[in-house]
Amino acid sequence: MNFDKLENSYDLQLSDWGPYTKKYLGISHIADPKKGIRFDLSVFPGYYRRKVKIPNVRWESDYHPWEAASDLRYYSNRHQLEWKDQLYCDISYSEIDSQSRLIRCNCVNQTDSIQNIVLHLMGYINYPDRESYKLDAEVDFVWINALDYNELKYSSPEPQDNLMPDGLLRGEVQDAEFVDGTGLGRNFGKDLGDRANYNFKLEKDIEDAVLIIRYKNESEQILTLNLEGIIEKEIEFSPANNVEIKNIQLKNLTKGEHKIKLISTGGAEIKIDGFLITTLEDRNSINFIPQKNNVVPENIEKVTNNSLLIKYENINQYYGLKWSYEDFEIREFETNNLDTFMKETVHDHVSKKLVDDESEKTKSHYTNVFLRPITIEANSNQIIYGMVCNGSRQEVEKYLKNFKSDKKNMDQIYNKAQKKIFNFDHKAEGEKYKFSQQKMAATTLTNIVYPTYIRKGYIKHYPPGRWWDSLYTWDSGFIGLGLTELDAEKAVECLNTYLTDPGDQHSAFIHHGSPVPVQFYLFLELWNRLRSKKFLQYFYPRLKQYHQFLAGRWGSSTTRKLKSNLLKTWDYFYNSGGWDDYPAQVYVHEQNLEDRVAPVINTAQAIRTAKILKMAAYELGLKADIEEFNQDIDIFTKSLQKHSWDEESGYFSYVIHDQDGKAKKILKDKSGKNYNMGLDGVYPLVAGICNQEQEKKLINKLFSRERMWTEIGISTVDKSAPYYKNDGYWNGSVWMPHQWFIWKTMLDLNRADLAYKIAVTGLELWKKEVDKSYSCFEHFLLQSERGAGWHHFGGLSTPVLSWFAAYFTPGKLTTGFNVWVISQEFNDKNSSLTARLRIFDNNDGVSIIVSLNSGNSYRVTWNGKTIEYQNLKPGLLIIKIPGGLLEGELKVIH
Repeated sequence: MNFDKLENSYDLQLSDWGPYTKKYLGISHIADPKKGIRFDLSVFPGYYRRKVKIPNVRWESDYHPWEAASDLRYYSNRHQLEWKDQLYCDISYSEIDSQSRLIRCNCVNQTDSIQNIVLHLMGYINYPDRESYKLDAEVDFVWINALDYNELKYSSPEPQDNLMPDGLLRGEVQDAEFVDGTGLGRNFGKDLGDRANYNFKLEKDIEDAVLIIRYKNESEQILTLNLEGIIEKEIEFSPANNVEIKNIQLKNLTKGEHKIKLISTGGAEIKIDGFLITTLEDRNSINFIPQKNNVVPENIEKVTNNSLLIKYENINQYYGLKWSYEDFEIREFETNNLDTFMKETVHDHVSKKLVDDESEKTKSHYTNVFLRPITIEANSNQIIYGMVCNGSRQEVEKYLKNFKSDKKNMDQIYNKAQKKIFNFDHKAEGEKYKFSQQKMAATTLTNIVYPTYIRKGYIKHYPPGRWWDSLYTWDSGFIGLGLTELDAEKAVECLNTYLTDPGDQHSAFIHHGSPVPVQFYLFLELWNRLRSKKFLQYFYPRLKQYHQFLAGRWGSSTTRKLKSNLLKTWDYFYNSGGWDDYPAQVYVHEQNLEDRVAPVINTAQAIRTAKILKMAAYELGLKADIEEFNQDIDIFTKSLQKHSWDEESGYFSYVIHDQDGKAKKILKDKSGKNYNMGLDGVYPLVAGICNQEQEKKLINKLFSRERMWTEIGISTVDKSAPYYKNDGYWNGSVWMPHQWFIWKTMLDLNRADLAYKIAVTGLELWKKEVDKSYSCFEHFLLQSERGAGWHHFGGLSTPVLSWFAAYFTPGKLTTGFNVWVISQEFNDKNSSLTARLRIFDNNDGVSIIVSLNSGNSYRVTWNGKTIEYQNLKPGLLIIKIPGGLLEGELKVIH
């Protein structure tokens, strides 16, 4: 893998064509990567002169991700017109070349009646939601965005100073009246001594120069800033709710390096757009004007009878559409509510242009190729092809005129692309899970949106679902774990998106949402598979910084403010473990106890991340780092054991502190019960710090039917707790992600039987729901045992991919968190394995899973001595590695 491409990049190395839409399902093209502009082509199926099925990606719209190649050069979706598979369209998108894609609509009628359907090809342009201004000038000038500082210092530090949310830069604010929509703010100027320094270079001398500062001062008082560098002057900024400018006359400026320094005298926040430097004579020739995004095409014209050329304003390239159906009509829709307006106008068979009079401001324009009627005989199908392309006018015209639209050529393109779909190489025992796993794979691979804003730019990004159009740290860690089973390179890119360079002044890592550091576990999984020193050297320092922040030892971190050394992350997000309505967490916020109550999971996770980094430091030979992580492990372990363990309930506890930050007591509900009877209370198991008695009690609770175990998996909250509910989001539900942590932990604790119980229960539950609904849900309700939440969830549900791969895919070595794989090699028939393992905390041994060819018997040796194993299924070996040794060689011999 080319790690140079990862550095200073948060983007995915995927084609500009892909399933990136945020509106209607189809195929998208990145029209302008700097401006975040996206072109979409969607296909809407429907009934002729009856109704249209609009595949809105923001809610359930009767379509399902069906197949996908990991590089997205092919993917398909099933659009249901009549449930279940009675009348449907499988619509796929296949690569022709880098500038064109084939569209294939397989319209299938499995009813006993003739069906009349339609297909709508909808082309439209999309701009980022962020409004902005731009500079308009024909004279020379220098513009410095206020975020392009080389140093920013606040006199009063804030917790977020080195962990900005959502990939923002320190001090970044977004404002529609600013150039590019961004500027400097976030309380800058409020305190005496707030400072911003800028370096810039002039390419030539400027006579009678002037400095223009664009700003907003939304307070009711004048703010004074001392300006140093190109001039020493005290500048007053009057109150201004709209953008104002401050003109500062300079003397002649010579070409070369210059500085601007702003130092606040305090009193009010100022928002600064940027600094314009030009001549006094030219200053009135430079205008700041709103950036207008015209969604109506400049040009829509036929090239051949069955093709269109489309051109949009301010976009250099053209788009072309071609289709292989003779009965069609070209129309236009102008509306900001197509979902309603198109349904209201379904019986308008006359108008070529349908304009929504109810729209106060038209935000979208749709070029509609209306294919109709399409008659499908009973129990038959009909395939209709199309093509979409981009390029210069000459290139697009050439595509449209020369593309071979005969069925043989298009079938060949489709068949070649379709062969690239991801398929598990599974054993016969896993066949019953195949369908549900393929749906999870397709959902995970195609859940990508563009644009996602990060650090003054736009990227392609895997969100947990298209409803969440943003970065999500812990969800994306699980997306990466899912991708590990599908395409390791994509998993590496997913990991890279959430890490920052060592010493980054804006963020220790890319953060949004619950601070569950799943990226460390993704890193460990990837290392155990790739074992690349370049991978290790690249990611280790970035993860070390991430850990140090969460451990309260880096930058502006406030996680370790309590004198007990218990960690809390309330300053960064309301949710400690991803479990929104977890009872103890809800109580802390209701009672405003964030400054004095620590949950368990933050400290427990910091112990485990320290252990993972310790393993990596050992591989790299970094003795000082090993000692640093050992100290973290020791301090946090002692803190949890001293303050958090509750013998009476048998759970670790939320801990209340006094106003001086000293641990005071455990948090109990109004009935006197420990408020942490749930997954947070068992997390020291995951950290690997429990004594034997604690292990026994916590495992018993996890797998007791009266407590946390259910027919469909582990409940987030103990069912015997007085605050347990049947109708909660997390409280009274089964989710996959925390079960993944427990699954791995059971291998470390030599309880492979319980690990298998978690995995197979999850796989059965997943199969049952996906077979019924075709949907990949977020979570499952205990009463009904049915899925709920988002229906195309590519985030926290991905553990099912890991479980399937571990138990039903030959050529897989699966370990817990204590095993560092130095080397592993399966033979080409997956009938033998040689691996060198380094095992930490190996007092009592660990269990590992080895999945091999089902048709053989095996012998297992550890450092040359034969050891016993359990043959769970044909070719599925549960091996208990003896305790004591740090390192050894494992052989599984046919």
